[in-house]
Amino acid sequence: MNTEEIATKGKQESKTQEGTRPGRWYVPDVDILEDDDQLWLWADVPGVSQDQIEVGIHDDVLTIEGHVSAKDYEGLSPAYTEYNVGNWVRRFTIPAAEFDPQHVSAKLTHGVLEVRLPKAERAKPRRIPVAVG
Repeated sequence: MNTEEIATKGKQESKTQEGTRPGRWYVPDVDILEDDDQLWLWADVPGVSQDQIEVGIHDDVLTIEGHVSAKDYEGLSPAYTEYNVGNWVRRFTIPAAEFDPQHVSAKLTHGVLEVRLPKAERAKPRRIPVAVG
């Protein structure tokens, strides 16, 4: 096992401020996987409920946003912390020509947000039959 496998990860605070809400914004970790039919995105959002998450697509940008109250943590003095408490946001450019925005779906399971972006038919790979001449 190398040291990178056990090293702790530093806090990731967003470098930009979301203009309409005060406070700090954080960047959740995501994994993205693509297959022939769709693009999958998973974001780690522990402690966040369904009503605290917004997922949307506008002008070829997929936005996932979380609104988390830090009041449950007020007055505590943590000895060590890696989990960021507060609002978070991630944005990804998603070319509308390649994906079907009408069939994008999202679900939250055990602190993981899963977003499924089906590919448009014209963006899916296809096999071209070769005729014998």
